[in-house]
Amino acid sequence: MITERCYSASATCASFSPPYIIRDNNFKHQPCNKFTLCSATSSSTSSAISITKRRSLYVSLICTTLSSFIFSLAPASSSSLSPSSKFPISEFYELPNSSGLKVLDLLLGSGDEVPSDGDRVAIHYYGRLAAKQGWRFDSTYDHKDENGDPNPFVFVLGSGKVIDGIEMAVRSMKVGGIRRVIIPPSLGYQSTSQEPIPPNFFDRQRLFTTIFNPTRLANGEGSTLGTLIFDIELVSLRHQ
Repeated sequence: MITERCYSASATCASFSPPYIIRDNNFKHQPCNKFTLCSATSSSTSSAISITKRRSLYVSLICTTLSSFIFSLAPASSSSLSPSSKFPISEFYELPNSSGLKVLDLLLGSGDEVPSDGDRVAIHYYGRLAAKQGWRFDSTYDHKDENGDPNPFVFVLGSGKVIDGIEMAVRSMKVGGIRRVIIPPSLGYQSTSQEPIPPNFFDRQRLFTTIFNPTRLANGEGSTLGTLIFDIELVSLRHQ
């Protein structure tokens, strides 16, 4: 499970107070990027006890967050779905011989063809970084052409320029399909020259300084820093 390192990607806002019972009367579900934890300070004894409880509760909450976040998000290109469509249409599964790439099909594409090496493919994607609470570091839907339309990311499959996780995910997709993938660090960015590269300088800097943080890598966090979550839509493929 990706949640082993307990990285939060999104959460449901909740307020807690000793003994950490949810206040149901005003409890509303809404997306947020952090937990709100409240603790009373009426006595030094209860404060001392609450430190341990709060720490345990906080870890427990974060451990379950990324999983629920991944399942709860609508596809980035939800406008392409018909009103009768229901998603997800499957559960997460690991692609065979993928070294840990987990896939959730949100919409199956049409046609009989799937991409192969040498094909020129165009995709839309929505990329998030698990180590930054599901921070969105890039989206092709923000890349506009001169007419203001989203500009897809185009690459040649098998060229080696794109991170392995995306190439593996696309190989078994059909045009029109939408897939959510959890890409482990070993299939993600191995260098700052691999594509897709966020065009925004600050997003690019934040992404790579997190993944390749020397201090955290030295502390043994390399197995989680580069975990990526991508929503991918295969827009087109063309045989070369």
